[in-house]
Amino acid sequence: MTMPTYRYRIQIEYDGTPFHGWQRQENLPTVQASIEDALKALSGKKTLVEGAGRTDTGVHATGQIGHFDLDKFFPACRLKDALNFYLKGKGVVILGVQEAAPDFHARFSAVSRTYRYDIVNRRTPLALDHLRAWHVIPKLDVEQMQKAAYTFVGNHDFSAFRSADCQGKSPLKTLLQFDLKQEDEKITAIIKARSFLHNQVRIMMGTLKKIGEGKWTDQDLVRILKSGDRTLAGPTAPPHGLYLIDVGYE
Repeated sequence: MTMPTYRYRIQIEYDGTPFHGWQRQENLPTVQASIEDALKALSGKKTLVEGAGRTDTGVHATGQIGHFDLDKFFPACRLKDALNFYLKGKGVVILGVQEAAPDFHARFSAVSRTYRYDIVNRRTPLALDHLRAWHVIPKLDVEQMQKAAYTFVGNHDFSAFRSADCQGKSPLKTLLQFDLKQEDEKITAIIKARSFLHNQVRIMMGTLKKIGEGKWTDQDLVRILKSGDRTLAGPTAPPHGLYLIDVGYE
């Protein structure tokens, strides 16, 4: 007789600083491994946790989504509290738990992913935002950065904005949103798409920084995007300014 299984969907918040990314790696701390270890401590069984986005080393999240199956039913509130008990002090928090349909998949059911990128633009070193934002000293022109960012919106070949080890099958991606706003010293970018190439957001941010410094123009960005040449784009912005803040589903 086949044992029934219960699928759960979780919303996850984490500080990416101590982790080597989301995906489990041998002998290295990862977010996936931390949650799977908590589930094993709770259920006594090895459980696979699938995530909506495989964030890199140092990248944070406030809205990562995961799912897993258990052969024992737990009320959602009890499961959330139990997982947070076993995750205490590890930099990972379960914000919410829901029972999910058997065919729900955190990664493959997602129709959009939204990232936030934070820059603190000042000369003074960072204390509270250290490893939480990109510290940029030269004064940035956010209006010019926003004008250029609109170039990314729509369907494009983003070959110039993907890492050399990107395993994406196609460089074609459709950006749904790319907005920047400034409040005092903090510049915040919100970027939304169905999916992204490896390091795409960080390379786009590194390129926009060049425009904000006045070294490049929005026309330079158009040329770089059309070229498909990674060597022409800007540097890869540091991971600690990046946050996965939302995953959308039908």
